Amino acid sequence: MEQDVLAMIEAKSKKFSKGQRQIASFITQNYDKAAFMNAVKLGRTVGVSESTVVRFASMLGYDGYPGMRRALQGMIRNRLTSVQRIEVARDTMDSRDILQSVLTNDMDKIRQTLDEVDKAQFELAVASLLSAKRIFVLGLRAAATLSSFMGFYLSLTTENVRTVGDTYSNEAFEQIVNIGAGDVLFAISFPRYSRRTVRALGYARDQGATTIALTDSESSPIAPLADIKLFAKSDMVSYLDSLAAPLSVVNAILVAMAHQAEEKVSENLTRLERMWTEYDVFETSR
Repeated sequence: MEQDVLAMIEAKSKKFSKGQRQIASFITQNYDKAAFMNAVKLGRTVGVSESTVVRFASMLGYDGYPGMRRALQGMIRNRLTSVQRIEVARDTMDSRDILQSVLTNDMDKIRQTLDEVDKAQFELAVASLLSAKRIFVLGLRAAATLSSFMGFYLSLTTENVRTVGDTYSNEAFEQIVNIGAGDVLFAISFPRYSRRTVRALGYARDQGATTIALTDSESSPIAPLADIKLFAKSDMVSYLDSLAAPLSVVNAILVAMAHQAEEKVSENLTRLERMWTEYDVFETSR
């Protein structure tokens, strides 16, 4: 993808107007920053109009500026270091109101995810999890927060859940060594993708388990290894990843499972409530 964008700029450079040459020069030298600018921001930075930026993207063969920006993002998303991410955020985020910027970005990603999610794949994922002999939930590094959340709530309603940890090298493989037919591995990975997640998903598939991937796009390295694919939009927010949309998808899965297995879930939660009360698990108001 990187060669496609930059190669197209080089190939068509002789046809560029003065303003388009300014855009081409900036993108070539600063594509890591340009990838996260909207057309207005890029135009202002370069010193041209928004319409010039849009025409430039169309001239390269993209369906408008958003298509070119997605191509730029795809080529650098899994390559930026944490320090580079901070630099990108400094140049693209409104530092005067970071709260507004971050929350608005999260809302946009959830909205985009809702618009593009494959509901048939979602229903298939729910059905596979409900019928699984065992469920393995795998998410390493930053994705561990999602796998831990999902594993915790699944374990409240069923006994066949294992959250695959990430406490020392290769432990993920040791925890799924006996995975096989009838089992489900639910793998979560977003840029920068964990190599161990990719390999663990491949192992589970080879052992005959059903594999489900929650990731950002078809170009994700775990997507080709999954029987069922769920895509959620994520984004870089300074040195960290925004996982609001993936968390919303996880929430939807948990709610759908509880709805379809309501009687069993209610029985389990009733027993848990009795135990929590007996052993004074929660602080209560006096």
